[in-house]
Amino acid sequence: MGARISRHPQLAIGAFCPRTGRALASLFAKPAHAEAIKRAGSWQECVNGSGPAKREPTSALFGISLSSTSAEAAKAIFGFFWPHALKNGWREMYLGSPVPGLRDWVRDNPGRHAEDYVFTYRKGQPRDPQLRYYFQKGFRKVIAVRRDYFPHAASLNYGVILGGKIPLSALSPLWRLLPLSWLQGMKKWLFVLH
Repeated sequence: MGARISRHPQLAIGAFCPRTGRALASLFAKPAHAEAIKRAGSWQECVNGSGPAKREPTSALFGISLSSTSAEAAKAIFGFFWPHALKNGWREMYLGSPVPGLRDWVRDNPGRHAEDYVFTYRKGQPRDPQLRYYFQKGFRKVIAVRRDYFPHAASLNYGVILGGKIPLSALSPLWRLLPLSWLQGMKKWLFVLH
């Protein structure tokens, strides 16, 4: 964890219990080229692959991990993160997700493919609980379904690369000119529009 924080401290965010100091949620991200993330064969390749050089601009991030023990803590993470993302010109974010319902679904649907499961929706949202969680956070575009993406038994080692737009990022040039405090005051709108 220390290595992740030291590589990109501005993209390492935590939410803590005010009484105990216990970590409730964390988000680690890194600058990335969208094309490299889309081509990556594994999560490890996304995490350890070379990011853009300091002089090479990018508007994309790869979310290395999002962990949360509380829905409110996850909301607090994004409430803090979105204004900072806008201020820094980030426009899109990618992440790799497990598909924990896949193993049971394949058992009940022999001969079907992982892609069939990933693209199965109920009431307009993904059937898989993890994909549904990310869908509700704004990661609505399935970029790729990868076999052997990372070890995860319930996912049969499959992973799904998801993409999402950072809310209101189309106005990126404007946000970079405004003070961060002004953007932080907009955070309730970022959730409504997301």
